[in-house]
Amino acid sequence: MKNFLVKTIANAGALAVAVWLLDKITLTGDSTGKKAGTLILVALLFGLVNVLVKPVVQVLTFPLFILTLGLITLVVNALMLLLTSWVAGKVDLSFHVEGFWTAVLGGLIISVVSWALHVVLPDED
Repeated sequence: MKNFLVKTIANAGALAVAVWLLDKITLTGDSTGKKAGTLILVALLFGLVNVLVKPVVQVLTFPLFILTLGLITLVVNALMLLLTSWVAGKVDLSFHVEGFWTAVLGGLIISVVSWALHVVLPDED
């Protein structure tokens, strides 16, 4: 349970950095508290997409992973971010990613920040 909480906080922080850095990734809300709540829900949704959909996509793109020496991971991460944005729109969360290239850059930012936060935040040890 603690590991799940740490991963959710790391995802929320990484998403917040992407929203802050990129104009075409938007998170709207009336107040800071509402934005923080939406960010936590989007982080949970992003984690769910990464747990359920990403492994299937990775298996299907394994030959491309070998062919591109792992660079296809940027595309897979972008697709997961776009899928999260789409699902967030369907469940009426005010999070939106505009365009594929924004998603690629956002996925890269989220990956780097999430990795750094996982290094800093405590784990289940």
